[in-house]
Amino acid sequence: MADEALFQFLHNEVIQYIYKSSEHGEMENGRCITKLENMGFRVGQGLIERFTKDTARFKDELDVMKFICKDFWTCVFKKQIDNLRTNHQDNKFRLLTQLSAGKQYLEHAPKYLAFTCGLVRGGLSNLGVKSIVTAEVSIMPACKFQVMIQKM
Repeated sequence: MADEALFQFLHNEVIQYIYKSSEHGEMENGRCITKLENMGFRVGQGLIERFTKDTARFKDELDVMKFICKDFWTCVFKKQIDNLRTNHQDNKFRLLTQLSAGKQYLEHAPKYLAFTCGLVRGGLSNLGVKSIVTAEVSIMPACKFQVMIQKM
């Protein structure tokens, strides 16, 4: 439980740091989101290396996605994704539960999801799957992640 609190605290501090540097005219909102996603991408690559070092190769992209949604997500967020389909939904996404259960902070959701989108994209990239990962929030703290696999 303590490691979860530390992760959430670090995540919040990274977001605050990136956005405070943006206030000084260094970056605009879109560049802040990109920077957070790129940080998540690199972390995702590193975590996948660690998590799969003793795992056999995956047969296909479906096996890779099952691993990401079950094992990888569980290691990072201490639970599986609530709904496994083309759109992967987490009904109580931990990085959004601290904001609100209402709609008043809905415009702040993208900055809290950018790192996670990068995390998933980085993990998939290191497993040989090129993808685009997006997140959609209609009611907080539920979040729907969509992974679009790009054919090479």
